[in-house]
Amino acid sequence: MKLVSWNVNGLRACLQKGFLDFFNSRQADFFCLQETKMQQGQAEVETPGYLQFWNSAERKGYSGTAVFSRQEPIAVAYGIGKEEHDAEGRVITLELPHFFLVTVYTPNSQDGLKRLAYRMQWEDDFRAYLLQLDSRKPVVVCGDMNVAHEEIDLKNPKTNRKNAGFTDEERAKMTELLQAGFTDTFRLLYPDRGGVYSWWSYRFNARKNNAGWRIDYFLVSERIKDRVRSAEIYTQVLGSDHCPVGLEIDL
Repeated sequence: MKLVSWNVNGLRACLQKGFLDFFNSRQADFFCLQETKMQQGQAEVETPGYLQFWNSAERKGYSGTAVFSRQEPIAVAYGIGKEEHDAEGRVITLELPHFFLVTVYTPNSQDGLKRLAYRMQWEDDFRAYLLQLDSRKPVVVCGDMNVAHEEIDLKNPKTNRKNAGFTDEERAKMTELLQAGFTDTFRLLYPDRGGVYSWWSYRFNARKNNAGWRIDYFLVSERIKDRVRSAEIYTQVLGSDHCPVGLEIDL
């Protein structure tokens, strides 16, 4: 089973930059998007053979997620069932026969860490949501989780120590999530591989210089980690300030 996740940073713009070429080339069973920045119907997104599921933010042109699936799910849920979190279109869950697929666009703590306190509450509530799913069947969770977990996951750890996405608090929450029973599939297969990132700032020629961060993930319930066949980061794919990430798993 092939899965792809991509923060497209505005799907309408990404459609003009080769999105469908990459989408069609992968032939994934599930294709998950974050930061769509649109309502369904605001652009023609032709994906023959796929069902489309959209969770758009109430605020126009902001946040939003989507999942394109070749399989008819048993059920679909939007958000995590908490009013304080669910207006921004950040989570879609598909229940399949043997697992749950969750795509997430984790809130950014923002400049000056203005939203760090909210982010900490989000982390606890989202982890509780995943654990509730995991008590029923295994979970595959993917998306822009807005944190570089370890120093190996970004080019300049020392200068970013107190910046959004690499604070001690955010990193600790990712550790807590993994210790609760989830596995980072890329690190499972490549524990020591550095210099491979999924996001680059648009400033300072960051992508050209590979001054990036690995903040896009596929996590799986620990009990199915032995079914992971490959974990990819498609660094050559343009169209967004993030590149897609992929997973192949036997489920």
